[in-house]
Amino acid sequence: MKKIYTKKPSETQDLAKQLAQKSNGGDIILLEGDLGTGKTTFTKGFAMGLGIIEDEIVSPTFTLMQIYKIKNSKIKNLVHIDTYRLENEDQLIEIGVEDYLGDENSVCIIEWPEKISNLLKNKKTINLLIKHVDKNTREIEVT
Repeated sequence: MKKIYTKKPSETQDLAKQLAQKSNGGDIILLEGDLGTGKTTFTKGFAMGLGIIEDEIVSPTFTLMQIYKIKNSKIKNLVHIDTYRLENEDQLIEIGVEDYLGDENSVCIIEWPEKISNLLKNKKTINLLIKHVDKNTREIEVT
C-alpha cells in the first residue's frame, strides 16, 4: 500500500497522468471515495496521460460507460465506467462491459466499483481510495 497526497486538482491529474504512462492493456483501475473527492478529476488526468484531449472527457454518470479510442499507443481503448446510478450489473452487461474488463487492448477505470463486485471477481485490479484530508488536500491510497 502506498499513500500519496495532492494539494490541488492539477496535482491529482498529474499523478493520474504518470499512472497512465505506466499502464498496460488489461489494467482495471478501481476508484473509490466519497462524492467530490476527485475520482472524475483523476480519470481526466489519466485520459490526458494517454493522449485524450481534456475537452473530450465527460463523466458517464448517465450513460454508465464511455469508451475513448487512443491513437499512437499499444492501448487502444480507455473505458470509463461510472456506476453511481447503476441499478444492477445487468445494465452494464447489456452494453458490453464484459468485452472490455481485462481486455489486452483496453484499460478500464471504474468509479463506484463496489456496485459491480460480481463482475470484478477473479480480475486483477489496481485499487485507489481517494479521501478528503481538508478542503483542497486529497489522500490517495494505492493497493
